[in-house]
Amino acid sequence: MAGMPRTLTASDMVTPGSLSPPPTESTEGEQAGQPLLDGAPSSASLDTLIQHLVPTADYYPEKTYIFTFLLSSRLFIEPRELLARVCHLCIEQQQLDKPVLDKARVRKFGAKLLQLLAEWTETFPRDFEEESTIGHLTDVVGRISPCDETYGSRVHQLLQTLHQKLASLGQGPESLVGADKPISYRTKPPASIHKELLGVCSDPYTLAQQLTHVELERLKHIGPEEFVQAFVNKDPLAGTKPRFSDKTNNVEAYVKWFNRLCYLVATEICMPAKKKQRAQVIEFFIDVARECFNIGNFNSLMAIISGMNMSPVSRLKKTWAKVKTAKFFILEHQMDPTGNFCNYRTALRGAAHRSLTAHSSREKIVIPFFSLLIKDIYFLNEGCANRLPNGHVNFEKFLELAKQVGEFITWKQVECPFEQDPSITHYLYTAPIFSEDGLYLASYESESPESQTEKERWKSLRSSILGKT
Repeated sequence: MAGMPRTLTASDMVTPGSLSPPPTESTEGEQAGQPLLDGAPSSASLDTLIQHLVPTADYYPEKTYIFTFLLSSRLFIEPRELLARVCHLCIEQQQLDKPVLDKARVRKFGAKLLQLLAEWTETFPRDFEEESTIGHLTDVVGRISPCDETYGSRVHQLLQTLHQKLASLGQGPESLVGADKPISYRTKPPASIHKELLGVCSDPYTLAQQLTHVELERLKHIGPEEFVQAFVNKDPLAGTKPRFSDKTNNVEAYVKWFNRLCYLVATEICMPAKKKQRAQVIEFFIDVARECFNIGNFNSLMAIISGMNMSPVSRLKKTWAKVKTAKFFILEHQMDPTGNFCNYRTALRGAAHRSLTAHSSREKIVIPFFSLLIKDIYFLNEGCANRLPNGHVNFEKFLELAKQVGEFITWKQVECPFEQDPSITHYLYTAPIFSEDGLYLASYESESPESQTEKERWKSLRSSILGKT
């Protein structure tokens, strides 16, 4: 995986003078040769930043810089336009439009250009979905090909890998979409048709492993650029209409999966008629959640806790009285939102550290609580300007953004070490879930309403959903 960013640690991001100065004169108002990754507040014009990306015979941008700039540049310039500018600069600087080329120099440059293209297509394959981008790429490589006969075959291989990557990304896990409509209580499937989850999988370890399968499968499809596309129309100087509105589909689908899991947990708890069975389901989910925590699957863990904390579930006092809740309170404490999820963040750092020193793929698993990751990135974006008053790009901000996204990219590439059980994952995707009203109705039928508010709510739900007065 030559082009993937490795986990970007804080020390990677701020190595003094780790970027050699760009190979051309600095633009007016910028410090000549100011290193862009030296920990000092970094800013530069977009032109200078593009210049830093372009390799020469003697210069190649640092890996951290490539990832950071390719990730954030889409806030200022469309990827296809950026590629066109990079190719144009290569042709200009290496004088590739001249009839006679300096073969020795072009060979040194060519290897670096191919490396840059490999990293770009590997990490941001969706930037190359449009035919025009492939045109720019093949044009510039075509000009250097006479200097080295291997360039043609290397670019052919690169394009083949790119097409395979785009094809696999195109096959998103769509199976979830159709099953996403919550059902009302009236359409509750008869028990003979509806299997309960415990009938499909009664072992909490197995279920936690299958949930981890689903999480990693869905994460695979989220490109690093999706974290930035959401803010793409926020740049006032860009002055263009919102773009990329369809380019955050995988992030949205992943948030939908989280919501579905919350409602599935609540549905499974509220459905059994007997108190003892409901308590058994709650205890089962507590064990599943604990195993998710041990695996490092914080997203499923949070969805399960959220489902158990939904009002229709938490109001079942007689049911909860039969549950051994000590384990549940420990998990709740881990995911407590107090202090900006301080306990969870400590656990996440622990899992991230374990992942870095892991000996097995099982120890590598880190699946962050996704909504909080999105929120962190959103606040990082909102809290800092993309450009400074002089029009320069605030590159320091994007180093921080790249650090967060780069870590996520490392985590999402972990191969799931557990064997998949299609019958369980199918159930997780397709089992009917109640709407919120359906959950309340099931909850009231399990344990009668107590307060006046609950009694009135039950009455109105019965008349609207069941048609009873």
